[in-house]
Amino acid sequence: MAALEISNKDISLKKQVIEENGFGESAVNTDLTQNEQKKGPVDENGSLVIKSNSGGWKPAFLLLANQGLATLAFFGVGVNLVLFLTRVLQQDNANAANNVSKWTGTVYMCSLIGAFLSDSYWGRYLTCAIFQLIFVLGLVLLSLSSWLFLIKPDGCGDGVIDCRPASSAGVAIFYLSIYLVAFGYGGHQPTIATLGSDQIDEHAKAAFFCYFYFALNVGSLFSNTILVYFEDSGKWTLGFLASAGSAVLALILFLIGTPKYRFFKPCGNPLPRVAQVFVATFRKWDVTVPADSEKLYELEGSESAIKGSRKIMHSNEFGFLDKAATKTQNDLHGTNDPWRLCTVTQVEEAKCVLKMLPIWLCTIIYSVVFTQMASLFVEQGVVMNSSTGDFRLPAASMSAFDICSVLVFTGIYRQILVPVAGRLTGNPKGLSELQRMGVGLIIGMLAMVAAGITEIERLRRVTPGYESSSLIIFWQIPQYTLVGASEVFMYVGQLEFFNGQAPDGIKSFGSSLCMASISLGNYVSSLLVNMVMGITARNNKPGWIPGNLNSGHMDRFYFLLAGLTVIDFGIYLYCAKWYKCIKLEGDVEAIEVEGQADDVLRKV
Repeated sequence: MAALEISNKDISLKKQVIEENGFGESAVNTDLTQNEQKKGPVDENGSLVIKSNSGGWKPAFLLLANQGLATLAFFGVGVNLVLFLTRVLQQDNANAANNVSKWTGTVYMCSLIGAFLSDSYWGRYLTCAIFQLIFVLGLVLLSLSSWLFLIKPDGCGDGVIDCRPASSAGVAIFYLSIYLVAFGYGGHQPTIATLGSDQIDEHAKAAFFCYFYFALNVGSLFSNTILVYFEDSGKWTLGFLASAGSAVLALILFLIGTPKYRFFKPCGNPLPRVAQVFVATFRKWDVTVPADSEKLYELEGSESAIKGSRKIMHSNEFGFLDKAATKTQNDLHGTNDPWRLCTVTQVEEAKCVLKMLPIWLCTIIYSVVFTQMASLFVEQGVVMNSSTGDFRLPAASMSAFDICSVLVFTGIYRQILVPVAGRLTGNPKGLSELQRMGVGLIIGMLAMVAAGITEIERLRRVTPGYESSSLIIFWQIPQYTLVGASEVFMYVGQLEFFNGQAPDGIKSFGSSLCMASISLGNYVSSLLVNMVMGITARNNKPGWIPGNLNSGHMDRFYFLLAGLTVIDFGIYLYCAKWYKCIKLEGDVEAIEVEGQADDVLRKV
């Protein structure tokens, strides 16, 4: 009798797990253990859990705090890196800007590595833990290398006292340390975002991503003000040690939440699955796809061919890939060969990646705009009047206006724009993710126009024989504020869009696309700088971005970026209108995001 009672409780528990995870009534009557293990959340030991007993906002807030502290640590290095390269390692402006762009690009390119390991093998939690350890190691090594090898004499690199030329060993250790920082921070970023969203139910995920970006900017506010001040005054090692301490505290908070996290098992390597779709399509190139999509191959019942993933409904885009799911006589009489016959869900997973690609490519030019804050904006501020009485404001501290803009506009968007736009559009989210990204592009273009106007005015107020212009540095406030406002629309919209439109098996990959966009934006920025200097510095001319900015025309580079953003926006409108959203089996409501390009224009 006792055994029967335990069995009934076990079945009841399993039913609750399945129903809470949205698998539907039919799933209760199938193999419960198999379903819960493949689709449901588990604890750190791999045992099934009830959603109401795990996750929620408490562990999510620990992850938000982790994000804020990790960001503080990262930007404690990144925001002043261009000045470290010019003052301590004595690089010229163009080389320093390019090196920062390459380093920042590497940071976000590493997000793809972290996402791949998370989705395929390690899972979100283990991936976050390992990459955060690498992050801490890089920061500790950076602190030691600057103290032992680079900051000689003490206090050098403050813009007054020059540092002695560094040894080859010191420079090598420095670059090793900052690229460990890049690898650790970049690898854990998309995974921490996905792990955090796992703790929150579907209806609250939009709020979580807003808070996630909010936490990121709160952390960077401290590093862009306090840490920047210490570093700018020559206390580089102290600033790097503070970053290392912040990273250690972030790791401790992350580990504290372990017992309460929801865990989802990795879904296996997606690369063979996608490759199988294309190989099967090629092998069946002459096969006619049936007009009725119900005749395409799919597993019976609620079970998906991709472990841990819900079934994806058929879509009409990239119809040639449906050949991979078309059944032939050979498929009916032989054993199932995944390199010849794929399920609809597997085909749709490949389609989802292809459908997101044009949208993602359109975000890269915006990332070129965004990356100017860490390079050219800082170099522009250095040659402006930054003194107020006896206090000299570090040029990199101006990015605090970007951060404050993000914090203010996040509140305005959540509390004012969402309710108003919701009443006008009937969409409870206010503006859709695609609409927000379009608005972000327009505001980013305006930021480049503002930066160009500031540079024109700065050049007008240059006194011959002086390195700095008399124009006060606060003229940069509009360009920083506009970039911050654009981030609220572009990057929060990107996080929601790519995470929401990515299939269950590649969620971390979806989050990493936002970081990968920033990565390529940095590389494209570096390429543009090199191309512009190669063209404009011919015949002994100084070029647009020379070592002495007073001899150049950086305003023209800003206006070039504004023009490229306008062209990019036109292409984006077409891609947004073409896009069709993913539809998962069992969804009560599919949020339609396609056909909204006209709405973007109307609301802008």
